[in-house]
Amino acid sequence: MNSTIYIPLDIEKEGKDYLEKNGYRLKFAEDVHKSTLIKDVENCDAILTRSNAIIDEDVIKAGKNLKIISKYGVGINNINVDIATDQGIYVTSTPEANANVVAEHVLAFMLALSKRITIMDEALKAGNFDIRQKVYSDDLEGKNVGVIGLGRIGKLVAEKAHYGFNMNVLGYDPYVTQVPEFVAHKNELEDILQESDFISLHLPKLTSTKHIISSEQFNIMKKNAFFINASRGGTVDESALLSALKNKTIAGAGIDVFEQEPPNTNNELFSLENIIVTPHSAALSKEGARKMSLHAAKQIDQVLKGYTPSWPVNTIN
Repeated sequence: MNSTIYIPLDIEKEGKDYLEKNGYRLKFAEDVHKSTLIKDVENCDAILTRSNAIIDEDVIKAGKNLKIISKYGVGINNINVDIATDQGIYVTSTPEANANVVAEHVLAFMLALSKRITIMDEALKAGNFDIRQKVYSDDLEGKNVGVIGLGRIGKLVAEKAHYGFNMNVLGYDPYVTQVPEFVAHKNELEDILQESDFISLHLPKLTSTKHIISSEQFNIMKKNAFFINASRGGTVDESALLSALKNKTIAGAGIDVFEQEPPNTNNELFSLENIIVTPHSAALSKEGARKMSLHAAKQIDQVLKGYTPSWPVNTIN
């Protein structure tokens, strides 16, 4: 009997086609409620999941035949990796599928904020051509961009900012030993916050990174600084961000991720003029989504054929 791959939320055609061409049977969920996941996963050999499905201990243990939980994307906060490891189940992600896409999104935030694109757009559509004499943009050239977290995405942001816009790059990451020569590495987070005109956060959501940016950090930033978060919700204290934007402690923000997703429609951040928001979509270009579906599918095939996956999150002995 062919192995069954459980897909709680649909993915792009490329990933599904790859699995079916390799002889796998695909099983889709009607919803992502825990009871549904537990019932559906019982006889499945693999899960290919997006962020909205919570693959917790109960779900994992219900999958008696599971050998791999393959994440469509990078963040694995919705998967209990420790339990999966205890059960001898691989957990994988797709770190090389969307790094460039997210980096481009960060640069789009930087441009939109510094050039006041949304403010100009709204004013002109309302008939206010004179806005051009009242609201001026900021150049990127020669400005300091602080990159907090120098993993794949952080490094790409640094490269694009430096080589594309002639910006000075400051970097903070206590876990890296080598940084690109054009990055001025700082040993203290405070140095990044004090010196940067643009600050881009690229950290996973961990106990140690919860609210790593809060009131104290916003108060250290320049008043003309723009803050960007396209990493993980919860790394930023949203109440502190709201206060910083309302009180003009910083100039503006570009936010793609939220502490609660989807966020409440009455979120006060949405009423502010000096913030641009997107719905956790930085990684979801057409090309990036196709790559994520295909990379996730390929790793399922690798594990079910007895090989080590390309991008494992855990180690299975």
